[in-house]
Parts: sequence; C-alpha cells; structure tokens
Amino acid sequence: MSNKFDTRNRWLRHRRVRKKVKGLSDRPRLSVFRSSKHIYAQLINDELGSTIASASSLSLDSIEDKKTLIAAQVGAVIAENAKKIGVKEVVFDRGGYKYHGRVKALAESARDGGLIF
Repeated sequence: MSNKFDTRNRWLRHRRVRKKVKGLSDRPRLSVFRSSKHIYAQLINDELGSTIASASSLSLDSIEDKKTLIAAQVGAVIAENAKKIGVKEVVFDRGGYKYHGRVKALAESARDGGLIF
C-alpha cells in the first residue's frame, strides 16, 4: 500500500534528477510515469516546454495480463513514434522510480526499437 511518504520521496528523487536531465530539440527527454494500472511515456523538448510524442498503455489494444509485458509494448510504440519524427537519441528520465520492473522493460524495449540512451 502506498502512502503520502512514498510518493513524496519519489517526487524528491524526481526533482533532484530533473535538475540535471534536460531534453533538447536534438535529444529530447524520454519521461516515464507509472501508475498502479498503467504506464505512460513522453518525448519532451524542455527548451520549448512541449511534448513531441507520447505512448501509453491506455492506447494499446493488448491482451497481455502482465504489466511488465505491456510496458515493453509501450517502449516499442514510443520508439516507433520517435523514428517517425526523426529522433534517434534521447535522455532517459525514470521519473524518480527505480530502474527495475516496468520502467526497465520500457527502457530496454525502447532501446531495442532503435532509441539511443
């Protein structure tokens, strides 16, 4: 069960990382948000403050039961969307989450899809 201290600690870790991680027009930031049921990924240009591309488990027509496999599919979709707009390199922002489980599956799938980070 999550409580306000768990989310506050994640928020503090995320703020600390965001001081150093910046997404530029030639190398946008791949930001990950993980909820209890879904996972979301965005390519963000921090210079303009705009989202370039996005993917989420809500937009998938998946019959998978395991959230890790769904996260891997989201990683493949965000890599495909990045290729369409001509982005090859990104900066990975794990959003204060551990690089484990669904976040790791999304990142590895995005790498397999051709993104470099």
